[in-house]
Amino acid sequence: MSVSLYQLSVPTFERCLTALLTILDKAEAHARARNFDPTNYLGMRLAPDMFPLVRQVQTCCDNAKNGSARLAGAVAPAFEDKEATFAELRDRVSRTLDVLKTLDAKAIDAGEDREIVFPAGPTVKFRMKGANYLMHWILPNFYFHLTTAYDILRAAGADVGKRDFLGPVPGIEPA
Repeated sequence: MSVSLYQLSVPTFERCLTALLTILDKAEAHARARNFDPTNYLGMRLAPDMFPLVRQVQTCCDNAKNGSARLAGAVAPAFEDKEATFAELRDRVSRTLDVLKTLDAKAIDAGEDREIVFPAGPTVKFRMKGANYLMHWILPNFYFHLTTAYDILRAAGADVGKRDFLGPVPGIEPA
């Protein structure tokens, strides 16, 4: 069985970003149930030198939309990093999901050997072939920021668990 770049990217991003929406909902509900302002979560970090929750979610979304678009030979719309509420974070995730729906599966698959040039910070650019870019840059970075966002909320006491992180797993059924 062969797996295409599209299968490895867009459906994975869609499932995980949908799970992230649930995690954000549950974290906000947790805060409200305990009578504190949910925006307190947005600035939390796992360590002083790591991005806060809001930036983790932004970066997770950017990896999904920008990486998939580059593989397709397209340019994803730029999102301004201005989210300051849970509603705005959910909107960013939803807009990312909307972008993913516009990308052509065949164009993404055709990006396997495409040379991808991408920023890796404010002054550095890297170059990789499409398949390596997806498997060794985009997917690890996407999961890193997704996991860190989950971990920030979990460490802060939000009522989220592993099944929330996994979301609906395709093809799984009781044995």
